[in-house]
Amino acid sequence: MNFLQGMEYEKAVKNIRSHLSEYITQFKLGALIIGISGGIDSSLSAALARPVCDERSIPLIGRSITIESNTSDEILRSKAVGDEFCTDFALIDLTMRYNEMKTILEPEHGPAESEQQAKIRLGNAKARIRMIYLYNLAQRNRGLVLSTDNYTELLLGFWTLHGDVGDYGMIQNLWKTEVYGMAQYLADSEIKNTSQKAAIYSCIDATPTDGLGISNSDLDQLGASSYAEVDEILREYLTTGKNTSHPVIQRHLGSEFKRNNPVNISRYDILAN
Repeated sequence: MNFLQGMEYEKAVKNIRSHLSEYITQFKLGALIIGISGGIDSSLSAALARPVCDERSIPLIGRSITIESNTSDEILRSKAVGDEFCTDFALIDLTMRYNEMKTILEPEHGPAESEQQAKIRLGNAKARIRMIYLYNLAQRNRGLVLSTDNYTELLLGFWTLHGDVGDYGMIQNLWKTEVYGMAQYLADSEIKNTSQKAAIYSCIDATPTDGLGISNSDLDQLGASSYAEVDEILREYLTTGKNTSHPVIQRHLGSEFKRNNPVNISRYDILAN
């Protein structure tokens, strides 16, 4: 389970775009829709998808959807990426709509929760509100929503069920460190436009966050100092089964339900005597 190295990124980029192009043709898609967060994952996804959309003469529709907790830096980066890589881009602020919904989201009954538990619950609500907006846009344009999740996030359950998942994942099976490596490759070797380079570099250098106000950075939630450390811990565990007490592995084990959703009773068990 080796990480991509050097010029392997060039081959990987070509393969990703080739598969995406074939999928667009096979299902006669009229558009690709992407949520642009100002983070590295959505930025890389937009940079990968734009040449394919141009080749297939369909729009890449991007939206930066802010809800209360997005920082000004995130918004500025998302605008730079959206303006440079999307054919149709807009900043959408759904804070007012979220606040309206929040009045009915607060449960009247239930166990007490900590401040952090409340942040996670309401953060999930924000992700699902964004999902409604993006999927409505996709159906309106006969398209689909691009997933911007990576393999590290998959293994850690670092996403919202029925929220920020998407329909088509170009980078779902890339480790987070490979996401950074591929973005660096594009910015260094392929992208010639100065403004596009600057947009990608700004996301490479940014502190990774979920944009949901749950913590100051992803790594705060993961109990690690870098994504390189996270990926090495996960890779070692998947290879050897060791280090099960580490917070990263505990999160991986505790989020298994997300990777097996929905749970369905088998037909055999339904019909058993």
